[in-house]
Amino acid sequence: MPADARELKTQLLQNDDEFRQLAAKHRDLEERLHELSRKQYLSDPEQLEESTLKKRKLQLKDRMEGILRRYRQGMADDLPGAQPSPQRG
Repeated sequence: MPADARELKTQLLQNDDEFRQLAAKHRDLEERLHELSRKQYLSDPEQLEESTLKKRKLQLKDRMEGILRRYRQGMADDLPGAQPSPQRG
């Protein structure tokens, strides 16, 4: 991850409640997946849980990436000579 991306992520973790909550939930899911991965055998319910957790984790990551994109775009719009991005309805 480039330094500017890490810096933006750090800023968002400090200043954006939604991003911070998404990151915390993502971390919790990662920990649970790690617990499941240490098991030699997963029961059927655990296999279903693992699959569900992976999907949920991806959804959270997508939402976090959306926030990062929005902030990057906002920063680009603030550059001298930048054209404002079109607003979506």
